[in-house]
Amino acid sequence: MQYTEGELGRVFQVRIDDGEDLLDTLQVFVREKEIRCGFAQFIGALKGGRIVTGPKELVLPPDPSFETYQNGWEVFGYASITPGPERAHLHYHASVGKNREVMTGCLREQATVYIIVEVLIIEILGSTVSRKRDRVTGMELPFFGDPGK
Repeated sequence: MQYTEGELGRVFQVRIDDGEDLLDTLQVFVREKEIRCGFAQFIGALKGGRIVTGPKELVLPPDPSFETYQNGWEVFGYASITPGPERAHLHYHASVGKNREVMTGCLREQATVYIIVEVLIIEILGSTVSRKRDRVTGMELPFFGDPGK
């Protein structure tokens, strides 16, 4: 287990409108506001996009299983915000649902907003979290504490 401690910083309420991409819009907002660490919670609806619903097989490194959703899905989710090698890294997990069908996983590549997505962003100050490539998984994972370890 690893951990770091921080304090709450700024709080933002953000509205993302119909046709905007949730992932791109939040990345730009985080960069413009110079948020290096925090988290975002969001609710609303998406026209369509892509979601990773787990690995194809239980092996490391994982081979992601992508699913596409389109024609309007409800969404609620969470994103961690951590410093990446070149810019803030946002890692999104969400549930999308339409009628009786539901998918949960990692939003990737595209998430086009339908009507509106409301986002609450809470900044964390003083955290020592950093993102580094993990040798076993091949993924950019958060590391807490001394970034040199």
